[in-house]
Amino acid sequence: MTIERKEIEKLATLSRLAIDEKTIADVTGRLSSVLALVDQLQSANTDSLQEISRPFHTSQRLRDDEVSETDQREAFQAIAPETHNGLFTVPKMIE
Repeated sequence: MTIERKEIEKLATLSRLAIDEKTIADVTGRLSSVLALVDQLQSANTDSLQEISRPFHTSQRLRDDEVSETDQREAFQAIAPETHNGLFTVPKMIE
């Protein structure tokens, strides 16, 4: 499969890119070689290959949902410069 100059110009217009004459020729050649490689890969015989195993199809062992640490909010907030209603207070950065 080859790509033509007209298609490159259309793509450049749609993507709001300014492409000069030399670049159009270069891009046309490069994209044509990439598309030729894709065509070559699509014609490869993959019948004897096994499917890749994917970890998404297996179930994950999950731990029990239970509290493993004690509440230390008051200890952490004791060293904070300012708190309000159990929350840390920070200076306003954006108006």
